[in-house]
Amino acid sequence: MNIEEFRDYCLSKPGATEHFPFDENVLVFKAVKMFALTDVRNFESINLKCDPEYAVELREKYTGVIPGYHMSKKHWNTVTTDGSISDKELYQWIDDSYDLIVSSLSKKERAALENNR
Repeated sequence: MNIEEFRDYCLSKPGATEHFPFDENVLVFKAVKMFALTDVRNFESINLKCDPEYAVELREKYTGVIPGYHMSKKHWNTVTTDGSISDKELYQWIDDSYDLIVSSLSKKERAALENNR
C-alpha cells in the first residue's frame, strides 16, 4: 500500500474527511472522530484505532504492529507499511478502526455520516 492508496481508501468511508491538525506532515482522517493518521513525508507507518484486547493480540502476532506512537497505547496501534503486513490486512484494520469510532457516535452523528455517502 502506498500513501495514495491509503488516502483514497480512508476517504472512501462515509463522512470521512482529511485534516492536518497537528502540523503540515501529519495527515489525519476523521469521521467526526479520528480513525487513522500518518506522516505524509515518510509513509512508513499508519496509526489506527483498535479494540484494546485485539490491539494486544495484533502486537503479539505481528512484529510490524506496535503500541500507538504518540497516541493512547491502549486504543491505538502503529502499523508499518513496509510490506511485512499484507494490504488485505491493512484494509481490514482501517475498516475496523473506522467501524470502532462510528459505533461510538450518537445516532444523530451516524445518520449524518450515512447522508454524506
